[in-house]
Amino acid sequence: MSRLLVPGSLRLRFLLAISLWVVLGIGAIWFSATGIFTKHIEASYHEELEVHVRELGRLATFGEDGELRLSRPLSDPRYEEPMSGFYWQITADGRKPLRSQSMVIGKLDEQIAHSPEILHTLEKGPSGPAITYGFTRPAPGGGDIHFVIATDQSELDRLISSFTRDLTLWLVGLGALLLATGLAIINFGLYPLDRLSQAIGRLRHGDAYELEGEYPVEIAPLVADLNAYVHQNAEMVAKSRVQAGNLAHSLRTPLAVMTDEAERLGETAAGAESSKVLLDQARAMKQQIEYQLARARFSTGQPYNARRVHLPEVAEPILRAMKRLHPDKRFLLDASQCDSVVLPLDDVDYSELLSILLDNAGKWAKREVRLEFLCDSSSSFTARVTDDGPGMSEQELSHAFEIGSRFDQEKGGSGLGLAIARDIADALGLLLELSNTPAGFAASVCFRSSEINR
Repeated sequence: MSRLLVPGSLRLRFLLAISLWVVLGIGAIWFSATGIFTKHIEASYHEELEVHVRELGRLATFGEDGELRLSRPLSDPRYEEPMSGFYWQITADGRKPLRSQSMVIGKLDEQIAHSPEILHTLEKGPSGPAITYGFTRPAPGGGDIHFVIATDQSELDRLISSFTRDLTLWLVGLGALLLATGLAIINFGLYPLDRLSQAIGRLRHGDAYELEGEYPVEIAPLVADLNAYVHQNAEMVAKSRVQAGNLAHSLRTPLAVMTDEAERLGETAAGAESSKVLLDQARAMKQQIEYQLARARFSTGQPYNARRVHLPEVAEPILRAMKRLHPDKRFLLDASQCDSVVLPLDDVDYSELLSILLDNAGKWAKREVRLEFLCDSSSSFTARVTDDGPGMSEQELSHAFEIGSRFDQEKGGSGLGLAIARDIADALGLLLELSNTPAGFAASVCFRSSEINR
């Protein structure tokens, strides 16, 4: 599936859209949740400190010796633990300050408490920045008593950081789960398109004659239209072939009559030149007719007729036929590198292509023609026909695929074989190349596809 997450794929587009909404949603939840928690925890801390400073004011008394005392400890035991981060302090003019047991070092600024109203500020405490509350009240005999209570800002920050960390981990897990769920939904929603792609592949390889299977209502009309197009195209091509064949056959008789009359005309002295022109044109017309008939015979381009090519089985009957057609030549097959290979090609068209190349090699070979099947890699296959004949010059190679090209008039043939072979190769998506090699003249047919089965 990862190979389908490529630029332009529907899966990638849907996944990016889902990812964007998940990120925006999770981000909004994270910012709102941390903001709300911070607001409430700060409000709770401030409310707690205000309660404690009021409690501190109620518990403060003067002893018989005139010194400040608490009638009992504060209700929160954290003020009794050394350096716990929770501190209080009571000061009065001319009297010894009274501090909580937790404040083993430092002191609180009594100037924070300079009014009967409870005041709040952020000051430096015994162990760092501290949230501080304070107020004053008159002392017996004159002066003011300063009540100050504080808690480390780090305590509040620790709670907020702990909540933020836990929330982040939880939301990351939720985001991953949402993305995985989204990907599963994407795969489930696009599964019919995957089945449609597989059905098209079966149709293209000849394993089916139409798009098979049941599809959702959104895709079913498309499948029906494609099937109708496939059948209509098949009927149209079949009719076109029949009509092309009929037309070619119907032209043969008039052409034969014209050729006969041209030959008779050539028997007279006055008509010799005209006869030559007519006979040359008649031969050109015959070549075109034979060429079109040959093209009408092969079924290239019809996926519903495609059958797979099994190697080396496809070559064995062709070689037997070539041995009878050219009894004075040896035809050898070497398929050791590509035994039991299956190509996604039409076997009839591929057989026709090999037949043309082998027949052409048989005409020019001195003693031997070799057919080799070479598997260059996991996705590359080459069929090479080599003969020990004279080969071709560079000029002849440049004109070898032209209709009617014949480089030795004594050899039989119409000069159409290589032209037809190239048309078949082009239609099958193959590369046909001619070359002179140390082993002889070679015709190579190359096929590259990831669909080669071994």
